[in-house]
Amino acid sequence: MAIDRDEEAIVMRLAIKYSLPADAVRTVLAALRSGGGSMAQFSHPAFGGMAQWSPGMAMVGDMFNTALKAKLDALCADLALFLKEHPQPAGSEQSAPVSYRSTSQSSAAWWPASFGEPTSVGSQNALRYAAFPRIRRLAIDDNGKITIYDTGEHQISGVSQSQSSSQTLTFTSQKGLVRVADLPVVSLA
Repeated sequence: MAIDRDEEAIVMRLAIKYSLPADAVRTVLAALRSGGGSMAQFSHPAFGGMAQWSPGMAMVGDMFNTALKAKLDALCADLALFLKEHPQPAGSEQSAPVSYRSTSQSSAAWWPASFGEPTSVGSQNALRYAAFPRIRRLAIDDNGKITIYDTGEHQISGVSQSQSSSQTLTFTSQKGLVRVADLPVVSLA
């Protein structure tokens, strides 16, 4: 998607303000636009690899770097305000959906084909997830065992996984934190 003059100006201004490469700011802007201005998930070396943001929650690849988390939070807040003040006209070209699957996973979707494309996917260790807010479903692949959950009114965005033996998954939604254990199971595969 071509970036317009206003966008290029904000990208350059924020790159200077936060001492970031302009392409890092563009990456965050594109991810934030894909997330409707309220969430972003992307990968960029300036943020230590994979990163996520939603208001009040920032995660970066360098998970103990609180200064980098704060920088991402401030950058996203500025970009979210920009997107709110500069909405795209209806019918304008949207950026292509972003996939967070690794190339080894992208050749074949592991979730039911009828679900279509997820709004977000991720993995850690032997767990993978894919969120489908349009049909209110969350698919989780736990080492080959696929479980489908009904997300109800929750619009899933961020994810957190405990590193304990129980590997508890917690997702962020517009209603706050939701534990996977609290969601009703629709099917097992």
